[in-house]
Amino acid sequence: MADVKHKILVLSGKGGVGKSTSSAQLAFCLAKKGFEVGLLDVDLCGPSIPRMMGLEGHSVHTSVGWSPVYADDTLAVMSIGFLLGSKNDPVIWRGPRKNGLIQQFLSEVNWGKLDYLVIDTPPGTSDSIFLLLNVYSQDQDGAVLVTTPQEVALSDVRKEISFCRKTGINIIGLI
Repeated sequence: MADVKHKILVLSGKGGVGKSTSSAQLAFCLAKKGFEVGLLDVDLCGPSIPRMMGLEGHSVHTSVGWSPVYADDTLAVMSIGFLLGSKNDPVIWRGPRKNGLIQQFLSEVNWGKLDYLVIDTPPGTSDSIFLLLNVYSQDQDGAVLVTTPQEVALSDVRKEISFCRKTGINIIGLI
């Protein structure tokens, strides 16, 4: 991760608000501007990035660590979706096992030199988010928060804003 210049978390207080779509679009836009970009899907129980990126059926190659899958030959992507036997396989794991895989993603994926790593996170303020904060602490640019205009989603994003303030995550955008 030392060769990654900018790390951007994409957060939401609620599922189904377009967080993965926003992550994918942000990553694509940065790549189209000529930046070296990686997209890391750490929503382990709902890995939608492979489908959104048109990469279903691809698998991860290993040599020394894991090699990401590439979309449009320019955007490096990593997701548990590439490790499952079928797109219909559920991930029925508890916290320690999830955190172990996220830790592997953070330490064993050969991203190369990246200008940006966009990290699509699970909804809410789960253990996964805390793990990312522990790894990156002050080494992240901040977060883009995603919501929809329904009151329940707005209520959850208000909590997410409070979470960011309490944990020191810089909010760099709200979609």
